[in-house]
Amino acid sequence: MWRIGFFFHEMAFGLISVFIPLYVVLQLHGSLVDLGIMTAVALFCGIPASFFWGYICDKTRRYKIYILLSFISGAILFYAFTLTTGVLIFIVLYVIMQMLHVAHESPKNVLIAEHYSHEEWEKSYAAYEGLATVGSFIGLLLGLLAATFSVSSTLTLYLCAGLNLAAFVLSIFLVADPLMIFERRLVGIERRIDFTYRGVVSYMGGYSRVLKQESFLAFGVALVFFTLATGIFFTPLPIFFEKQLSFSSSMVFLVYMLGSGGAMLGYFIAGRRSPYSSAKTQMRRIVLFRSALVFALVAVVELIAYPTFFAGIILLALGFASAIYFILTLALSMELMPPGKNAVFDVLVGLGAASGSFLGPYFAQMFGYIPTFLIAGGLFFLAFVILWVFT
Repeated sequence: MWRIGFFFHEMAFGLISVFIPLYVVLQLHGSLVDLGIMTAVALFCGIPASFFWGYICDKTRRYKIYILLSFISGAILFYAFTLTTGVLIFIVLYVIMQMLHVAHESPKNVLIAEHYSHEEWEKSYAAYEGLATVGSFIGLLLGLLAATFSVSSTLTLYLCAGLNLAAFVLSIFLVADPLMIFERRLVGIERRIDFTYRGVVSYMGGYSRVLKQESFLAFGVALVFFTLATGIFFTPLPIFFEKQLSFSSSMVFLVYMLGSGGAMLGYFIAGRRSPYSSAKTQMRRIVLFRSALVFALVAVVELIAYPTFFAGIILLALGFASAIYFILTLALSMELMPPGKNAVFDVLVGLGAASGSFLGPYFAQMFGYIPTFLIAGGLFFLAFVILWVFT
């Protein structure tokens, strides 16, 4: 029940995932570089903010208050967007919103980790993300309807503010802090005992191979490259669809809805994944699959006269791959990071996403969209190589 507030919150942010890029470029008459700067600065500022919120919630062992702060600040700032007409002020407000928005991420991850046993983590994260993606999908549907019926931008932003206000009110009554904080510590103890046991068995059996623990450094580097590629690819994508492929705004929302539908399917599959299957192996395959899909989109755009259908199918597959990857990495990060350091995951994601969000529009404006997508595909492949070689 505590997830219901997050559902309304994700509806708003699903809507703006397409609305904001189109709004900045087409209505505020900003450039692709303006869009890249706005997104990158917001995400870069979100990195220390993520670390701060993650540290302070673990330090105080209070989680609900930061979730409420995230939701009510979103409601206020979406309303403030309606009062601005210049790109610079809009960018400043967007950056402030991002810094406050991330306040709910680390607390949400901890709530799931502490409310469920280690064996249920992947299933629980998948259940949460699946519900959030349904919310995002409905948000995209609302955006599609708003674009189809020419609803004003002001009313659209009012809607986003109302959805965040609903999330805030619901979370007051439904979200509760965990009574005890111990599950992540138990997992850390289990991992050390398991490693020691395998070492003893190896020694007693006369095996000469060296035991290898999971490398958080390699995991973190691959995570940064993956999110970097994601930012480079997805940030200019709505503008690419509208300007280069001549999609209408409603068509852009429709294509993104297919991607959201793929993500819902991915979270459903992730929740039913066998707990005995190798998360690392699955993660490598998903990263390689993501790389292949980006190259496939380039081929479709370059070789097919009417790419709308195939672009939608590829976005659906990209959403599916992204969902599986996110659940695997989130569960592994909660295993590898000790209590008090849970914000490191958000920091690494933010570092790659912020860099990619600037470089994507910048590359698109300087070199064109297709070279930009090829760079993104190459970075996805590099993330796969790092995971394959070092983990």
